[in-house]
Amino acid sequence: MLRIRLKRMGRRHTPFFRIVVIPSERRRDGRVVEEIGWWDPARQTKNFEINLDRANYWISKGAQPSDTVKSIIKKAEKGKSEEK
Repeated sequence: MLRIRLKRMGRRHTPFFRIVVIPSERRRDGRVVEEIGWWDPARQTKNFEINLDRANYWISKGAQPSDTVKSIIKKAEKGKSEEK
C-alpha cells in the first residue's frame, strides 16, 4: 500500500521535510515514488507547499496520507479556496 508521508531532510536540530509518496514497507528516508511538496516547521510564514493535483491523484489511487500530511492538505485546500 502507498502512503503519503514526510521524508526528513536538513541538518541536526533544523529539520526540513519533503512530502513524498512511498510504499508503506519502505523506511522513512528510503527511495520514493514521487515528491509532491515540502514542509518547513521552522518558518513562520508560508511554511509548506504541496501539489494538490498530484496529492488528490495519489489519494484516488488508494494512497493513505499520514495525519500531518492530511492537515497540510486541508490547509492548502483552504488557502486555495480563499484565493478565488
